Amino acid sequence: MTIRKLKLFVFLFSVIGIISCNNPEVQQQTHMAPQHDSLAKFSLTDLHKRTFNFFWELADTVSAQTPDRWPTKSFSSIAATGYGLTAYIIGVENNYITREDAAKRVLQCLRFLYELPQGDTQAGIGGYKGFFYHFLDMRTGERYKNVELSTIDTGLLMAGVLTCFTYFDLDNSTERDIRKFADKLYRRVEWDWFMNKNDLLSMGWHPGKGFLNAEWSGYNEAMILNILALGSPTHPVKEEIWKNWTKKYKWANYKSFEHVNFGPLFGHQYSHLFIDFKGIQDEYMQRKGIDYFENSRRATYANRAYCIENPKGFSGYGENIWGLTACDGPGNQKVINGKKFNFDGYSARGAAIDYLVDDGTIAPTAAGGSIPFAPEICLPALKAMYDQYGENLYSEYGFKDAFNPTCQDKKDHLNGWYDVDYIGIDQGPILIMLENYKSNLVWNIMKKNPYIIEGLKKAGFKGGWIDNVGK
Repeated sequence: MTIRKLKLFVFLFSVIGIISCNNPEVQQQTHMAPQHDSLAKFSLTDLHKRTFNFFWELADTVSAQTPDRWPTKSFSSIAATGYGLTAYIIGVENNYITREDAAKRVLQCLRFLYELPQGDTQAGIGGYKGFFYHFLDMRTGERYKNVELSTIDTGLLMAGVLTCFTYFDLDNSTERDIRKFADKLYRRVEWDWFMNKNDLLSMGWHPGKGFLNAEWSGYNEAMILNILALGSPTHPVKEEIWKNWTKKYKWANYKSFEHVNFGPLFGHQYSHLFIDFKGIQDEYMQRKGIDYFENSRRATYANRAYCIENPKGFSGYGENIWGLTACDGPGNQKVINGKKFNFDGYSARGAAIDYLVDDGTIAPTAAGGSIPFAPEICLPALKAMYDQYGENLYSEYGFKDAFNPTCQDKKDHLNGWYDVDYIGIDQGPILIMLENYKSNLVWNIMKKNPYIIEGLKKAGFKGGWIDNVGK
């Protein structure tokens, strides 16, 4: 069955039958989650709505920022806020909320972000040179502790900002202001300031210390970052950045799938939330004869193949219980049945030709964020997790962040470890990719965005829909 036919057959977006830890120091939030009905038969409709509600119900009432995690009280994550902005559009198109309510929330968030103080001081500011700090105080929007000024997290925020810039196109005062603030936020980001001597973007900057030595090179989640930087009309980076970026790609056969390797699945997902890479190719992918969408499909299958093989012998892994990516974990050393295990807390779990981080922890967002690439394996995985682990794993906002069936002991985890939290940057891929799979909504919006189109063209992308822009 083709993917197109499978989509029509499986995803009518109704009930279908086939188908916790290392928490940060935290601050007080200003909301309480509502109670939801107990679990019934698994449905993508229910998962979609509950995951949307994470973003709609938990945003701060003043700043409209999205929390990094919940129910553990936390700071905001600017990347999760970018996902939240996108989630509101999904809510409109699925009649969860009105367009007017969504526009009001989006404008509240954009205005708040734009008006945050920017500067090179240690505290009392939200960002510098248009970039934002990785984590911000939920209410004040000020830098959380000593976190870095983050390029990738600013990029994911701006992806959400530009989605709103394109979608809210009505001629009324609220939507005109959305476009105004969104455009100003994107245009003031000084992407070129972050370029290093290798003509690549640094990963971060600290006041008083300067730029991090780490740079964005080789395949990972930063495709969207480079495209945004290339497409800027005010502070564009050099076009050489894309060739420099691809020079360190790791093309290899892993678990019988030839692809550009990157261990955690989030690296194969984040840029694809906003850009439809089907049928368009840069010079590198032209030589390989595939596109980045197909690359992510192969990576998804390879990740699953590793889990089925299960070389470390963890509990639970199998054909439909799989998925390694960045997520929470049990943490600490434990002795289980006489054997010592060192479990990670929050960690970038994954498997690739040159990368392996696996402690028995599985994250539903690994399969959820890859649904458009391989629905025939991702949808049964989500159903199996729901069916086998029930309310331990699935509750008011859909799937909790992660679980570890191996982490069992008589004292703490009789039935394995389950995260208490939902994490915003893991909720976002589930919701956005469910929607793209169903309707291509976010992809179609961003195909109309002039900055994204310019960035793709400067990176050398050709073919498919991008050749038809303006025709």
